[in-house]
Amino acid sequence: MPELPEVEVVRGGVERWAVGRAFEGVEVLNPRSVRRHAAGPRDFADRLAGRTATGTARRGKYLWLVLDSGDALLAHLGMSGQLLVQPGEAPAERHLRVRLPMPADGRELRFVDQRTFGHLMVAPLVEAPDGGVVPDVVAHIAPDPLDPLFDEEAFAAALRRKRTGIKRALLDQSLVSGIGNIYADEALWRARLHGERPTSGLRKAQVSLLVAQVRDVLREALKEGGTSFDGLYVNVNGESGYFERGLKAYGRGGEPCERCGTAIRRDAFMNRSSYTCPRCQPRPRGARPAG
Repeated sequence: MPELPEVEVVRGGVERWAVGRAFEGVEVLNPRSVRRHAAGPRDFADRLAGRTATGTARRGKYLWLVLDSGDALLAHLGMSGQLLVQPGEAPAERHLRVRLPMPADGRELRFVDQRTFGHLMVAPLVEAPDGGVVPDVVAHIAPDPLDPLFDEEAFAAALRRKRTGIKRALLDQSLVSGIGNIYADEALWRARLHGERPTSGLRKAQVSLLVAQVRDVLREALKEGGTSFDGLYVNVNGESGYFERGLKAYGRGGEPCERCGTAIRRDAFMNRSSYTCPRCQPRPRGARPAG
């Protein structure tokens, strides 16, 4: 699933091509792709008719266009969603789900989604508890570590109050958003912390180090355009990201750790996988793999 860097890359592309342009003739080709828009596909299209995008924003793995109506066109890419900007006359992609024409310059914003786990919806903007202005359906999601609204001290205090492993906490969107499986493993490797380490026992310095490593890995991934494994994640021009080449832990099971040479270990984790170095990131005493 695309994580913060991938979604941010897409947001930047959408901002470049869609802001200042109005939508006309929106077509929903697969109702499942607007299933979270409770009023249905026709209402979704009607609420976009003639509306101009005035800006873009992102919170965690969600991105949206701010509309001149005071609403937002919210997108979640799911496992395979793509927002592409194409000439209106370009052939339709195989898994094209929603077509959003921008007649002023002949382009279209297209939502393509092979697995149809992603979705679009129109939602009102509200003020979140942290002071940000976000679509109402994502007001419960915490800011991410690159967001100016992210409060590191509050995060550290909330983290230490949790009774869970640190990797599970990093994936908890009510604590911190935008960090998925890939970048959690990378940040933990850099911080030399095992994902099963109890959050309640973390020292303030360890939390600060982890936050710094999370920020570093996210920024580095952004510079490379994100991480692409199967070709399903692309930017608005259909191009893949290249941060996969810089991964130190994730996906490297059995390969030598770049720090110490020990083989990277793969463990089952919440129906996914975790990758750690047994030497650099020793498992806490008594902890079992989180299958």
